[in-house]
Amino acid sequence: MNPLRALIVGISLTAGVPAVSADEGRSLFNGKDLTGWQGMQGPADNWGVKDGILTCTGGKGAHWLATKEEFSDFDLSLEFKLPVNGNSGVFIRAPRVGTPYVDGMEIQLLDDYGEKWKNLKPDQFTGAIYAAVAPSRRVTRKAGQWQTMRILCVGRRCSVWVNGEQIINADLDKVAGKFGRKVPGLKRNSGLIGVQNHGDPVSFRRIVIRTVGTR
Repeated sequence: MNPLRALIVGISLTAGVPAVSADEGRSLFNGKDLTGWQGMQGPADNWGVKDGILTCTGGKGAHWLATKEEFSDFDLSLEFKLPVNGNSGVFIRAPRVGTPYVDGMEIQLLDDYGEKWKNLKPDQFTGAIYAAVAPSRRVTRKAGQWQTMRILCVGRRCSVWVNGEQIINADLDKVAGKFGRKVPGLKRNSGLIGVQNHGDPVSFRRIVIRTVGTR
């Protein structure tokens, strides 16, 4: 068993879900252009690629960028960078029509130390399943630094790591039972992966996905 597969199997067992295996992974972002991606709720005019980095200039409009392909069970890793008071997110299992953080799920990205956000609720900070599950602790770095995120979704279990530390280990059935009326997307089992324009500049790189299956 290769090291990656062994790691995922171990995590899955401790999380109380069936053992899983994963493929070797592939890049969702080629570092050159927006091949494989599409603008949602409007054109992708405020998204671009420079020096191998996917960037959003921010500005008006809640436009988001989504994969053309849908995913169900996956192990997604990426790096992100936000400015002071920056706000963005990663959408998972999102539908093609609707509001992605309500009709799908959003894993929040935020400058957790920004003065603008000091009064937010715990389930609105980086790594949260937005408006449903708060991170167990704050592990983010100051704005302007590259940070890592990993999202592992297998069946009805979703786990999140930020900067190498696990901060979410959620049973989506239990979460949906509590917050499903407010966030119906918690009940979804597949959909698009996307990145959010919340009006602030944000950068992404090294977006890699591994398809996961139970065994």
